[in-house]
Amino acid sequence: MDHSPLGDAPTGGPLDGVLVADFSRVLAGPYATMMLADLGATVIKVEGPGGDDTRTWKPPVLTDPEHGDIATYYLSINRNKRSIVLDFTDPDDLATARRLAQRADVLVENMKPGGMAKFGLDHASVAEHNPSVVYCSISGFGSRGGAHLPGYDLLVQATSGLMSLTGEADGPPYRAGVAVFDVLTGLHAALAISSALRHRERTGQGQLLETNLLSVAVSALVNQTEAYVAAGAVPHRMGNEHPSVFPYQPMPTKDGELIVIAANDAQFRKLATVLGDPAMAEDPRFATMSDRISHRAEIEQRLLARLATRTAQEWYTAITEVGVPCGPINSVDGGVALAEELGLEPVVRAPDAAAVPTVRNPVTYSATPPSYRRSPPPVGADSAEIRSWLNG
Repeated sequence: MDHSPLGDAPTGGPLDGVLVADFSRVLAGPYATMMLADLGATVIKVEGPGGDDTRTWKPPVLTDPEHGDIATYYLSINRNKRSIVLDFTDPDDLATARRLAQRADVLVENMKPGGMAKFGLDHASVAEHNPSVVYCSISGFGSRGGAHLPGYDLLVQATSGLMSLTGEADGPPYRAGVAVFDVLTGLHAALAISSALRHRERTGQGQLLETNLLSVAVSALVNQTEAYVAAGAVPHRMGNEHPSVFPYQPMPTKDGELIVIAANDAQFRKLATVLGDPAMAEDPRFATMSDRISHRAEIEQRLLARLATRTAQEWYTAITEVGVPCGPINSVDGGVALAEELGLEPVVRAPDAAAVPTVRNPVTYSATPPSYRRSPPPVGADSAEIRSWLNG
């Protein structure tokens, strides 16, 4: 590894000195490389002349006096990086890209499978000159039968089965409100890269890592996928209800809805008691979770009758005090406000002139915490410096 590539001061992070050549775009790859950058890696974001697609995905925007309106989508996944613009159709730029790949500890790309080969930037070509490289390829549907398919999160939400589980039982399927499989694929990629770097540290060997949105989706559907592969049960939409836990859903109160959860027998007895229905707490018909699932309609009717007598805030206070999980249904601003109220400090800013607000890395480390060194870069902001370093 180059220690502190590009002359950066040591970050103190666990990936300090790791150079990441980020040839990815949009979400899964850039999210993975931002996670690596937060932990100290030096990430060079390679962009075409038009920049990353997400730079144009607006509104919403952050208005910057120097650079104009910046898409918040782009800002959300490109902290702590440097940007270089390279046009692979230009021989000099392509040579620069290859030099970067030869110097990198890690290379991340998410072109369609085979797309990097025509530029001599595929794993085999890069590893010929850089055998210790950890090379991570991300695709939508893998490098075999699905190599020709474009990898968009919405397609994978549909084809994986997630949308068949989302929405009211008698209504249409819905996508999740965020590109959930792009994000999860980025996390899997970051974990795989970190593991491969540990393997290289022990053996000196690099390796090729491949992941794809569909494989991640099948894994991330966890109990729903397992219900089918192990028991042949095909899950279906249940609105906000849970197939194996009840209650586990929003329920109306006198003035609004409240999430109410009783995930075990003790919680159910506490809930029934605090709601003022102690007979339900002791009814042998409702003793176990399986019993309660079998009597879902009757229990729900009794819960709704009691919840209707007080406001959501009143019930939230009373139910929480007895140790039963419940909570309001917030909008995003409410979620950020709650994180602030709980001392989680969700918003961070890099100590640079831009000081763009971004969302804190969600993991705390007692010895090697994430750092927030650079705001997301303007397109090509570091081109001259990176070219000079590569040619030096």
